[in-house]
Amino acid sequence: MKEKIELGIGFVTGRPNVCNIINNYFKDMLKQVNNLEKDTKITVFILYDLNYTKANKKDFYKIIPEVYRNISIRYITPENIEEEKQKILSKTRLKAKEIDMFLGNGHARGRNTLMYFAYQANIDYLLFWDDDEYPVANIMEQGKLTWKKQDNINMHLKNIDNTDITIGYHCGYISPIPYVNINDERVAKEFKNFIEAVSNDIVSWKSIKSIMENNNGVTYANKEIAKGNGIYELKIQGIGKWVAGSTLCLNLQHIDKIPAFYNPKNARGEDTFFATRLENSKVLKIPVYHFHDGFLMYTDIINSKYPSILEKANINISGISIEERFFNATIGWIRYKPLLMYISDKENYRENLEIVNNKLKSCISTMNTIFKGYDFNVLINELKKYSNNVENDYKNYLKTNEIWNSLKKVK
Repeated sequence: MKEKIELGIGFVTGRPNVCNIINNYFKDMLKQVNNLEKDTKITVFILYDLNYTKANKKDFYKIIPEVYRNISIRYITPENIEEEKQKILSKTRLKAKEIDMFLGNGHARGRNTLMYFAYQANIDYLLFWDDDEYPVANIMEQGKLTWKKQDNINMHLKNIDNTDITIGYHCGYISPIPYVNINDERVAKEFKNFIEAVSNDIVSWKSIKSIMENNNGVTYANKEIAKGNGIYELKIQGIGKWVAGSTLCLNLQHIDKIPAFYNPKNARGEDTFFATRLENSKVLKIPVYHFHDGFLMYTDIINSKYPSILEKANINISGISIEERFFNATIGWIRYKPLLMYISDKENYRENLEIVNNKLKSCISTMNTIFKGYDFNVLINELKKYSNNVENDYKNYLKTNEIWNSLKKVK
């Protein structure tokens, strides 16, 4: 008799595109687990945020009947969350304010909430899957673009038994940075200053420069990795074992090794601060890709309609410009930059902050010229605001993990 396992697939979403992903990939989900030695039940968790894109609630309930007949769909609604908060208050010594820090909507709170509900539902493994990612790899060979489907579920389940966390790869448009022509030496220098000012564990000038110069801003998959070759254990680099928030699988049977997500208010960085708490967790990098369609330029991929070329990310999509997405992303990045620097090097925090501030000031004029209609001076103000609050954000970063450790005992 097959051993039974419970697999959760988690979508923390603000875009109705999540329904298209589930409707079009559920058969592939089932096919993958049917080929496993273990009897695997899939539960798809959907936590939606109506404020993210001002979507309508009904847009998140367009899952087709055939999906419901084959897999379990569990929505986590605001009502569910409020009910759970009351249960926690009755079972623990946590205060309402503390529970609110952990449960709810938002980048980190959404992931924490979904993780908590999955744990309470006795899910063994939880795979986070973002609403703008597809389990395919774009491979460039001798000037020709080819596509390879990825067994994103199988690869995680085959490798997570004796580890705490597994993380795959991303290809496609892996960051929300539009294509910028950096052939002009002055533009290249000042764009470099800008990227270094807002940079984090994933976004760096070296990586951005390479894809701008060689691939028009597109990241192509490594053929061998896309074929499922190559597994290695992540080691601490600086202050973290750097993972992303999607194609991220958590072994909830090893709950003591799973930290909380965190981001400063209205900032990003939830996966970054998660990664800084993995010093005692075993994390495997596994050979499987998600294509990141960060600008929703290629949603037809969901229906197995693959483009023969991938365009530069510098066009308008659905009335929302790619430049606007980039501008908003940089605000989210700069808001968590102070806390990341503070955790990394408290002793030299003020000196490092001044370096970032000077880099920003030196390139704002050029950024405003490249991206007409956007005033990047706001980043200087945001940097100052969040740097002034960095010690409080650091306390909340620690407190969030204390709250999570308390909630792990609630069953």
